[in-house]
Amino acid sequence: MLSNSFKFILNAVPRPVLIRLSYLVRPFLALALKGNRYTDPIDGKSFRRFLPYGYGKQRENVLSPSTLSLERHRLLWLYLKQETDLFEKPYKLLHFAPEQAFYKRFRKQPNLDYTTTDLNSPLADVKADICNLPFADNAYDFILCNHVLEHIPDDMRALRELYRVLKPGGMAILQIPQDLKREHTFQDNSITDPVERTKIFGQYDHVRVYGRDYFDRLRSVGFIVEEVDYTSGMSAQSVDRYRLAAGEIIPVCRKPQPQV
Repeated sequence: MLSNSFKFILNAVPRPVLIRLSYLVRPFLALALKGNRYTDPIDGKSFRRFLPYGYGKQRENVLSPSTLSLERHRLLWLYLKQETDLFEKPYKLLHFAPEQAFYKRFRKQPNLDYTTTDLNSPLADVKADICNLPFADNAYDFILCNHVLEHIPDDMRALRELYRVLKPGGMAILQIPQDLKREHTFQDNSITDPVERTKIFGQYDHVRVYGRDYFDRLRSVGFIVEEVDYTSGMSAQSVDRYRLAAGEIIPVCRKPQPQV
């Protein structure tokens, strides 16, 4: 019953409205599911189970009741906290389609000059098209753009814009839903029906399925790319406790310094 209710809500309610509603229901969900089996590393709270999530086929036990984070958010948080100095040094951070799990935490970081951007999100400081950004060249030290590019018809143009506004030596983490069993990315612009898109691309507003060649797309615009399999260095118990997707790759991109 709970899975069916979530599926109906996800498909029936516009995303900006969902974001606003989630602020109201989150405290009740966290209280109802309190326990010790699973832990959200973003806020350190533990629960007897997580919630289901998914637009087409639902994934069980993946949505944190407290931060509303998914597997990718918790994986990214662990990587950022343990492997980068994002929370320590002064950085200009540009965040696309800001996730609730991160938004307030980044906003409160005294070391960050934090800007959010999106066309539709109520959390965006700057309403902007990722394919035509209103930011100067080489403006940001750090960019987060996660699960955005699969929505963009001309993703290569978007990638060139991300590369343009990133400072030389800067880092961008550009997560996408990826089928690592697929060698080549699949895109068919003639598929516009939401039901068909859900069936083929996994979600009604996705326009492609990325394969292993995604990393080559990133490199083709100039990024130096590290394909980080962060869960490979974790115990199976930790992967399960944090409810991560084992084997998910974090695309860590850097803009090279100009050669002297």
